Amino acid sequence: MSLRDSLKGTGVALVTPFNEKQEVDFAAYGRLLEFVLHGGAEYLVVLGTTGEASTIDKSEKIAILNYTFEKVGVSVPVVVGIGGNNTSSVIQDLETYPLQQATAILSASPYYNKPSQEGLFKHYQLLAEASPKPLILYNVPGRTASNITAETTIRIANECHNEIHKHFKNDCSFLCK
Repeated sequence: MSLRDSLKGTGVALVTPFNEKQEVDFAAYGRLLEFVLHGGAEYLVVLGTTGEASTIDKSEKIAILNYTFEKVGVSVPVVVGIGGNNTSSVIQDLETYPLQQATAILSASPYYNKPSQEGLFKHYQLLAEASPKPLILYNVPGRTASNITAETTIRIANECHNEIHKHFKNDCSFLCK
């Protein structure tokens, strides 16, 4: 199945439930996974901005990914949220998170420091070079205080390539050119 076909239909951005001790509640998370899968979700988005990724530490993120892949297996594609305003940290996460079973990476544009369009381009260029999976830009100006313009998005699509992009270049026009 192609990447384009993998990400068709209903994708559900998952929240991260916590228990009274403010730890990830894996029992509740497991029930959530079952609920959305039985409800017909065709792919999952894990650790996105809906999943409290900015408020949990790296070990919790890795545990959530491992749990998700263990429970879901290959039954549905999994898109993993890995973003931030520190390009080097995002690259380190791309290189160290367990992403073998991931279908793609969803990366929110840098927040708070309001990068220029050139800064956004360079950020995503470096992420594309480091990413072991196709990269999906996540532009949320209301949350990040910066907007990736159409021109910058087209430039990223035309100029930022990785081995995954080369493999899918004729099949993922919605992600890259």
